[in-house]
Amino acid sequence: MAAFISKRMLRSFRALHSVGRPSSNGAKFAASHRSHGTCSSLYGEGLFSAERSGFLLARSMIRRFSTTILTPGADEGAFPSELLSTKPVVATPDRTIGLCQDLLIPVTNFHNEDKGFMVLAGDVFDVPIRKDIIHRVVRWQLAKRQQGTHSTKTISEVSGTGRKPWKQKGTGRARHGSLRGPQFRGGETKHGPKPRSHAFKLNKKVRRLGLKIALSARLLVFDDLAVPMHKTKNIVSYYNQMESTKKVLLVDGGPIDEKLKLATQNLHYVNVLPAIGLNVYSILLHDTLVMSRDAVNSIVQRMHTPINR
Repeated sequence: MAAFISKRMLRSFRALHSVGRPSSNGAKFAASHRSHGTCSSLYGEGLFSAERSGFLLARSMIRRFSTTILTPGADEGAFPSELLSTKPVVATPDRTIGLCQDLLIPVTNFHNEDKGFMVLAGDVFDVPIRKDIIHRVVRWQLAKRQQGTHSTKTISEVSGTGRKPWKQKGTGRARHGSLRGPQFRGGETKHGPKPRSHAFKLNKKVRRLGLKIALSARLLVFDDLAVPMHKTKNIVSYYNQMESTKKVLLVDGGPIDEKLKLATQNLHYVNVLPAIGLNVYSILLHDTLVMSRDAVNSIVQRMHTPINR
């Protein structure tokens, strides 16, 4: 805004300065007779008076604008309304996601009380949406949590004799060397699964970016997640106050409060996680993410920690 003010005042000062400046012909005439001293004094006095008047007018404008309260719709002497920014300070729900701008959002609690505001880091909570990154992180997470305990028996592991069931020729039957083969009942399993890990490598930068993208969705910040009692009906009443919400994920900064854990354990649409266990898949399973102040600070510190290689 200061740049716009200075540019506008500079243009006005130049316009005033050009009023007292003579034309090109007058300048040539003054230059040709400057040695004789006939018009040089007049030219210098006119130029000095024009510059001085323009300077005084610009200084009065600076004093006028610098002592004015910069509020839209003020009385006479206020700052020009076209130079004031009309952009709201508080982020609205219909904001454009992915601008990497710091967000100023209101803080509340379970009783819907006003607890002030909190600034969310734009490089963590306002990242452009990348569906391909989310897909890769979810696949990595589901593959890593897979137990991989599946197992089948080979021919050396199934029970049974190892002798040849009948002779090779002369019986008219198909030739076989063992009754533990895959074609017999109770025999082995060919090319079956064995215990193994399904995890695959995914770069830490991609994992961190996936969590940032998931955090850029719908988010509510609570002052804390403390509840007075461990009754489930209190959580149900708090849940009913939230508009257009089906599943809620509560994230606290430290260990989960025992009262909150008891109050939510019978509700399939309300889940609780500590900040250290927050992950992309859990966020995507819920349409509303509620985090405490401590959880937000913990996540920001976690996202800003350099990656160890």
